[in-house]
This record gives sequence, structure tokens and C-alpha cells, in this order.
Amino acid sequence: MSPEKVGQRVAIASMFVSAILATAKITVGLHANSTAVVSDGLESTGDVLASGLVLLGLILAAKPPDAKHPYGHGRMETLSALAVGIMLIASGSLISFRSLQRVWEVQHAPAFYAMWPLMVSIVAKIGMSFTKWRLSLKIRSSAMRADAMNDMLDVLSGSTALFAVGLALFDPARFGVADHFGGAAVGLIVIFTGVRVVRETALQLIDTMPDPASMQRIRQVGLSVPGAKGIEKCFARKTGLQWHVDLHLEVDPSMSVYESHEIATDVRIKIKEKLKWVADVLVHVEPYLPEEVPSRLHGKS
Repeated sequence: MSPEKVGQRVAIASMFVSAILATAKITVGLHANSTAVVSDGLESTGDVLASGLVLLGLILAAKPPDAKHPYGHGRMETLSALAVGIMLIASGSLISFRSLQRVWEVQHAPAFYAMWPLMVSIVAKIGMSFTKWRLSLKIRSSAMRADAMNDMLDVLSGSTALFAVGLALFDPARFGVADHFGGAAVGLIVIFTGVRVVRETALQLIDTMPDPASMQRIRQVGLSVPGAKGIEKCFARKTGLQWHVDLHLEVDPSMSVYESHEIATDVRIKIKEKLKWVADVLVHVEPYLPEEVPSRLHGKS
């Protein structure tokens, strides 16, 4: 099964679980008079939309390249992650604003059973976050990683809400307002996570290079091909779940064009075979002139 298909199934399962948790928390929170539980339920409602955006991004990213999109449609996956981040910022702002509004209203202690959906949600979200995080590392999905962070955010927000409800139940006279402040804290956590997701996806959209270890691995695999003398330049940009690589390959200048082309083709094939996260490699052939190495180091051509 392709990485996109696996990701789609996980996103669908996540939507189903989040919908159940959101319904339970909002229903119980309203009946139990708990702002923190309702806030956490609204955050879980956002999870349904977030998983839906991830699913849409993975479906669109799986479309093959065409004449207008020679690099494929992988950026749709990155854009879906960006949309998740923006949605988190917006929903977190609304949750915090509404929770703080209720601080000055008449206080009523929440019912004890308000804690149950929060505890169930924390356990469920730990499992979902772990599953999505491992999958995101395996298929290199920004959207899936954003959704995993969103689930871990649910664990943190649920724990915050649970603590706030517990304080309000422990001493309603002194800590009754803690339930509302807990709801506001949930919103702030959501905003922080949204900003982080937006930052990471924006870096990908402006073609930020992968980590140095990954770039070094590309060079090592390329130079392992017989006839490859050196790699002068090597760049990479992410398009969805994979990376497109551009490199300048140095070969013996006495070779024919055909021989140089064959080595370049072997380098391209070997990098794609060894590094499954590389979608394609564009190789530019240059003559290997070792006597020019010192001048290159000093910025001379």
C-alpha cells in the first residue's frame, strides 16, 4: 500500500475518533456546567476539520505529475498542513476569548462527571498521536506530522482542563473560576501549536533545504557510482512527501558526452533507489578539474 493510502486511512480513523470525543466532551461539558470541558470539546471539533484537511491534502498529493505540474501535486499536502495551522490559531483565539468572557459571570461549580470524557480523551489521543507521529516520519508527511502535534496538543489541553475542573471541584468557593481559566489556557495552547505548524510549513513552501545529514547522504550515494569524481553543488526542495534534488556532478573531462550522460543517469537512478524519500534528481554534468579546487575555496572562478 502506498504511503498516501496509509495516511488517508489514518486520517479517516482520526476523524471518526475525534468526532466521538468532541460530541462527548461538549455534551457532558454543557450538562456538567464546565467551560474547560466544553472548550476542550470545541478543540476536538477542530481536530475533525484538521484531519479532514490532512485527508484532502494526501488525496490531492497522490495525483501523478501532468503537463502543468511536472513536479507532481505534493505541495497540496504542505498547503493542507498550513491550513491546519491557521485553523488552530483561529480556533484557539476564539476559545480563549469566550472562556475569559465567562470569568466575570456568576460561578457554578462543575459536576464531578465532567472529568470522565477528559480522561478518556487523553488516553485515546496519546495513542493516536504516537501512531501519526511514527507514520509521519516514515512517509515524511508535513500534514500528518501537524496532525500528530495536534493530537499531542489535545493531551496537553485535556490535562489542563482536567486540572482546572479538579481545582473547581476541590474548593468551588476559592477555585470556581479555575474552570474558566482552564478553558482560556486550552485556547492558548492551541494558538501556540498553530503558530509552530504555520512556521514549519512556511519554511517548506520557501524551499528550505533538508538537514545537513540528509544532504550528506545524497552526496555519498551519488559519489558511490563509478566515474563520479565529485559533486560541486547539491540542492533539494520538498514537494509533498518527497524531495526533488538538483546536483552538479563532476566527471573526467576527457569523457565523451555519451559516457558522461551514462554516469549521470546511473547517479540519478542510484540516489532514487537508495533514498526512497527522493522523488527525482536533476543532474548537471561538469568537468572534474582538481587544480581549480583551491581557487573555488577562495570564491574565484
